[in-house]
Amino acid sequence: MRRDQFLKSLAVFAAAGTAAPWALAAPTLKMMIPANPAGGWDTTGRALGKAMMEARLADAVQYENKGGAAGAIGLAQFVNSAKGDPNALLMMGAVMVGGLITGKSPVQLQQCTPIARLTSEYNVFVVPAASPLRTMKDVVDQLKKDPGSVKWGGGSRGSTEHIAAAMLARTVGVDPKKVNYVAFRGGGEAVAAILGGNVTVGGSGYSEFAEHIAAGKMRAIGVTSQKRLPGIAVPTMKEQGYDVVLGNWRGLYGAPGLSAEQRAALTDLVVKTTKHKSWQEALDKNGWTAAVLAGKDFEDFVDYEFTSLRAIMYLSGML
Repeated sequence: MRRDQFLKSLAVFAAAGTAAPWALAAPTLKMMIPANPAGGWDTTGRALGKAMMEARLADAVQYENKGGAAGAIGLAQFVNSAKGDPNALLMMGAVMVGGLITGKSPVQLQQCTPIARLTSEYNVFVVPAASPLRTMKDVVDQLKKDPGSVKWGGGSRGSTEHIAAAMLARTVGVDPKKVNYVAFRGGGEAVAAILGGNVTVGGSGYSEFAEHIAAGKMRAIGVTSQKRLPGIAVPTMKEQGYDVVLGNWRGLYGAPGLSAEQRAALTDLVVKTTKHKSWQEALDKNGWTAAVLAGKDFEDFVDYEFTSLRAIMYLSGML
């Protein structure tokens, strides 16, 4: 294209209030996943990134896994390396909130920029297929008899499955401080420990255990939802007589120091992604419940979660 033709083309697009086609470039996003591969955050983050690219809202998505301390290690790296970057995202959720309450992280989530909540999910408790404990009542009976003999496996200390185990102990008259909880850095490690019989009971979102339950390698014995999950034949803790109702959720934060315009653009990108068929397919495949919440509403929700989980953990003897 000759220079005069190029300039005329620019003038046409400018007059129309649109950008020239060759000027439209989707960003390359960088996503910090503060957990090891194969867990809930990893699965969620990569599914969202895939949907972003298929929706042509991102040219590429680069992932970095940094597990440990309920996401606090990845959070610290994100805070220190991504400041002011409008194309950086951090996966997070209820597990990180719980971990920050119990831990002593030098950085706080409030240093970053709230973007959106994505999904909600409840914890399911499972036992290895060969376990002599067939039901949650069997687990509770063993817990009452010898609390230390029941090894609970799941995410980092302060995760929703850890809180749920402490809630159950308190509900059945066992000192929550005697709960023998084994924390893992990622869902893959927890699954291996359960399948290997190295823990008595495992806890996590249903999606992390679904294929193993379907294959008969794990037996689901309770879910922390208020009502049974659609299409999943697992009794709730509550219907079994244990007042343990606790939800898990996952969301995204942006880098520290974003302007209002940068935050709005990143939020818009994420919300648009959640409407794409690729993301809807991921929800169905993993049994996630869509729970999109953005802007000030999401910021207020996270503040409430810190207050609510802190109260639950205190009552459960974890603080």
